[in-house]
Formats: sequence, C-alpha cells, structure tokens
Amino acid sequence: MASKQYFSDLQIAQAAKLKHIKDIAQSVNITESDIEMYGNYKAKLPLKLIDEEKVSKSNMVLVTAMTPTPAGEGKTTTSIGLSEGLNKIGKKTTVVLREPSLGPVFGMKGGAAGGGYSQVVPMEDINLHFTGDFAAIEKANNLLAAIIDNNIQSKEGNLGIDPRTVEWKRVMDMNDRSLREIVSGMGGKPGGMMRETGFNITAASEIMAILCLAKGIDDLKEKMGNIYVGDTYEGKAVFAKDLNAQGAMAVLLKDAIKPNLVQTLEGNPAIIHGGPFANIAQGTNSVIATKIGMSLSEYVVTEAGFGADLGAEKFLDIKCGYSGLSPKAIVLVATVRALKYHGGQALEDLKTPNTVALVKGLENLEKHIENINTYGLPGVVCINKFVSDTEEEVEIIMNRCKELGVKVALCEGWEKGGDGCTDLAQEVIKAVESCKSTYKPVYEWELSVKEKIERIARKIYGAKDIEFLPKAKQNLRKIERIGLNDKPVCIAKTQYSFSDDPKALGKPEKFTLTVREIEIASGAGFCIPITGNMLRMPGLPSKPAAVGMDIDNNGKISGLS
Repeated sequence: MASKQYFSDLQIAQAAKLKHIKDIAQSVNITESDIEMYGNYKAKLPLKLIDEEKVSKSNMVLVTAMTPTPAGEGKTTTSIGLSEGLNKIGKKTTVVLREPSLGPVFGMKGGAAGGGYSQVVPMEDINLHFTGDFAAIEKANNLLAAIIDNNIQSKEGNLGIDPRTVEWKRVMDMNDRSLREIVSGMGGKPGGMMRETGFNITAASEIMAILCLAKGIDDLKEKMGNIYVGDTYEGKAVFAKDLNAQGAMAVLLKDAIKPNLVQTLEGNPAIIHGGPFANIAQGTNSVIATKIGMSLSEYVVTEAGFGADLGAEKFLDIKCGYSGLSPKAIVLVATVRALKYHGGQALEDLKTPNTVALVKGLENLEKHIENINTYGLPGVVCINKFVSDTEEEVEIIMNRCKELGVKVALCEGWEKGGDGCTDLAQEVIKAVESCKSTYKPVYEWELSVKEKIERIARKIYGAKDIEFLPKAKQNLRKIERIGLNDKPVCIAKTQYSFSDDPKALGKPEKFTLTVREIEIASGAGFCIPITGNMLRMPGLPSKPAAVGMDIDNNGKISGLS
C-alpha cells in the first residue's frame, strides 16, 4: 500500500485532471443553467432539482460505524469508495456527505474529505471554508444573539426578556475552550445588560440543525421563528419570531441552503451540505442534499457521524422521522485496529497483530449489529482494510460475522478506489434488494422526553440505569411547560463509548447514564440531553493539527490531508 505522502502528491497530480463542474452536472442530467458555479470545480444546486417521485424510487444506503477510536476508522473514505464501487459495476450513484468543520480540521482530526484513492475533491477547498456555508450559519446564529441582547437593552419594542433565562449562545467554527463560559455586556450602560453566556462550535448551532432538516426557505424561516430564546420576567416563553428575527436570518442563509456539487477522484458526483457533529448534534447532511442526490441517481450513499449508537440512531429517529426517508441498507464500518483497541490493546500499538484483543473487541461490533437489527433493516459489515492488518485478523472478523448471519465484505477503497470496493458494492446491492420495509424507530414520539431518553439509553447504549441530575429535572419541567414533550431527542454523548464514560471501551454493562442537563432546540424540533462531561464547544488537543500546516509562495498547502 502506498504511503500517506504518496497520496498527498497524487492529490496534486489529479487536480489538473479534475473534470469541470459542468461536466459533473451533465453526468447526472443537470443543465448548466441550473448550477451556480463557484470556480471550475464547485457549484451550488437549486432546490427545484428535488423530484419526490424519483426520491421514492431511489435506493439510499446509510454508512455508519462501530464505536470509533481516536485514530478514526475511515467512514467517509468508505462512503466515497462504496459510491465509486457501485458506479464501477454500473449503478448510477451519488455520494452525499457533510461539510467538514474547521474545528476538527485544525484540531485533532485534520482533513475530512476521505483519503487515499477514495477522496472528494477539490480537497483543500472542501476543508477550508468551501462555499461559505458555515460562515453564513455562524452569522445567522450570531445575528439572533445580537437581536436578543439589543431587545433586552432597548426601550422601544422591549419584550421584557429576563436575561438570566436566555439560553441562546453565539457560535464560531473553531475549537476554543476559553469561550465556553463568558460574561457579555461589560462596559457599563452602553455595553448592554451584563450576563453569563458562552459560545458553541458552529456545527452544534441550532441553525445548523435547522438548515439540515429544512424543506425549503419557507420551512427554514418557520423553524428559525420557533427557536426558543428565553422567558419574560413573568415567565412567558419568548421565541425568535417574537423578535421578528427569522426573515433577516434567512437572508443570510439564501445561498447556504443550496447543496454543493463536487466530485470524487474518479469523476463521479458528490454532494456535500451541512455539517452537524454526531456526538453533540444530529450528525448527518441535509434532507435537501439527500433528496437531490436521490432525485439524480439510482443509488445514494450517505453517512452518519461517529458510531451507530450516535449518528445512525439520530439519522433514523430524527432525520428519517421528519423527512419520511428510509435507508434500504446500512453499512457498518469496522477495522481490525478499532476492534483491538476495544479489546484492550494500547492505541500506540494497534499495528501489532493481537488476535486475543481482536476477539475481545468483537463484542463492540456485535452490539452495533444488534442495534442495526433493531431497526429492521438489512446490514452489511464492511472491514476497512489497513496495511498493518494480517490475513488471520481479517479472517477472524469474517468468520464471526458469518456466525452471526450478517453479510460482510472487505473494503480496500483507500488503496484501490472503486476497484477495491466492488465486493462491498455487490453485497450492498443484495442487501438493498432484500429490503422489504422501512426502518422501525427506537421510540414513539408520543412518549415523554424522559421516556425517550431512557428508551435509547437502555435499548441502544445498553445502560442499566439513567440518572437525571437536578438541572436536567428542571429542564424536563420547562420542556413540558413549553409543550415540547412530543419531540425527538438528540443525545449529546461521548463518541468513544456506548456509555457516557469515554474510557469504558468494548461493550460496557450495568452502567448508569448520567443526564446533566437538557437543552431546548424547538426550532430544529428536538431536545438535546447532555450526558456525562460532554461539551458543545470542544478544545484543541495538546498538539493541534494546525501546528503542522503551512503554505508556500506558490499557494501549495502542506499538512492538511
């Protein structure tokens, strides 16, 4: 297998051979007049491309994963490789992905556009600002924050908002722990009302969640108007529509609501739009992007962030619940090194063969398989192969999957592109053709928020008990008062464990899930229980990826891939 540096050079070599975006559009029967070009290799797509009849006939495949390790398991790489593989065997396929956040790009993860021969390009543009969607979401979020503070300060049109109850935070697309908790409004009377507040990362903004669930501009405005702001001094709930903020916010999002068209290294279409994290948000691209992809292709491959306990659960119970979509198959990405990690092998030693740790770690994969079966959808385990994997280790996983009666295939997309994913593509087609029904939700929306949290915690995570701390209990009372008990829940939980303890690897049992507080996202249409020590503004690692990046006088960027 080639080295990472080789593929970085390959990326540069391939850049000169990229197809013009007009040619990519034409390959899926989009006319030039229907795209808004951002240079030669990026374009915005109009919402009118959605054809509900074609959507109903298209086959959506959801790619998720076992519980990830800090090293990452290549879910995006697998999604891109699978789409290449399906195209290789004659199935017209579009991959639909999320946009990368600058937080992980400059933090721990680095670039997020796939890898090796399974990449979306132009990679550097996609990782760095792209078409400005995140900036627009950030500005719309912060405009509402400014309007709220202005109303508290002003005499004219004052709604009597109690600043102590305001929960709306500002956002920025960067990992910056020092902004988690701040005091705003300092500087005396001209500086506004002093109050405690803070920042979330843009991927965790409710505006991001709304954009990814909206059906169009009117629905976008309605959802943003329903954002809960706080209470008046009399205890009456105040929403963004009471401030008449939704129109101006929508103006800022006029282009961001349109999905982005790019391409894979093999010249197949890729749609990238929206970027909520799966550990603190719903973890999937927009409904609009998915439906456009399904309108253009026989198959759509899409992903949900982190492990299936997070991304896949939210994809199915929230995104599918609101959109009416349902996957025809679920691909569960597993790696030899992740299984060894969950079996107790040290992170720095994962390249060393260790069948004992591998077998122990299989319990994590088995729990994810069990969860996918809960949804009543056919699943395929994908072994994303790394150069350090031995044939014996791969065979152990293959045999265990066969014992469990689940389809399994090897993926070598990083090394071989579509040619390394044709076996996986064939298994996915068989799974799709075997699908006879839509997904079965984990919970009914009619249950209370408390009951929905308990259902997910016990059924998907495997928790024995659920503890609601005092603030969470207070939040539950507020949710009932505002009338949001019938909404789905979007649990914020560590991605590194089924539990709320990132160090509890494998398949933890008899644990208690602790719900610290529950944030209200009434515009997006869900509540956000926050468990354990989860934070909605991450921090940088001790050695962030940013310190290894540079650009030369010719504009060549290093350290991003």
